[in-house]
Amino acid sequence: MKNSDIKYIVEILKNAKQPKSDFVLLMDSFKNPYLVLISCILSLRTNDKTTYPATLRMLKLAKTPKDMKGVNVEELKKAIYPVGFYENKAKQIIELSRIIDEELDGKVPDEIEDLIKFKGVGRKTANLVLSLGFNKPAICVDVHVHRIFNRLGYIKTKNPEETEFALREKLPKRYWIDINTLLVTHGQNVCKPVKPNCQDCPIAEYCAKIL
Repeated sequence: MKNSDIKYIVEILKNAKQPKSDFVLLMDSFKNPYLVLISCILSLRTNDKTTYPATLRMLKLAKTPKDMKGVNVEELKKAIYPVGFYENKAKQIIELSRIIDEELDGKVPDEIEDLIKFKGVGRKTANLVLSLGFNKPAICVDVHVHRIFNRLGYIKTKNPEETEFALREKLPKRYWIDINTLLVTHGQNVCKPVKPNCQDCPIAEYCAKIL
């Protein structure tokens, strides 16, 4: 694809009306950095179908750092099971909530360098908090974003972290916030890891099909 094609790709995907997963819709609705943060932690190494109901169960227990830090860890483990590494995630969420409430005046940091200081929070999670929670330009790169941009031929990278920095250099900033939701949805519906549905892909004419 040509670099200039990105504007057409983004516009087509915005208008494609591909169904979003319940978890993606939930995350898009939050507009709250703390809820984005703890929900994204749950989603790591877990599919959306499992993460969505687990997130709803977790939020019945608490929705603020002050309340979450007081939740019994065993109760939280039970609520979020069977997300991957649920025991570690329960401990992580409670400790992270304590730090935010007691050491950060209840406020989630709005800089990536501060967010990744939290145990278990990587660049993907931090960028999602910035974009969905604070509406700040940030590029959240997961496996879908990494895979699709490489298939398109827009970049050539080996892993999601390389992809993030490559996109920071190349992708116009006006697309940064939207690109994760667009490509996650496209990756879940059409551009799948194995046997992508190229015949029904709305952006097939721009794709280099680097599989």
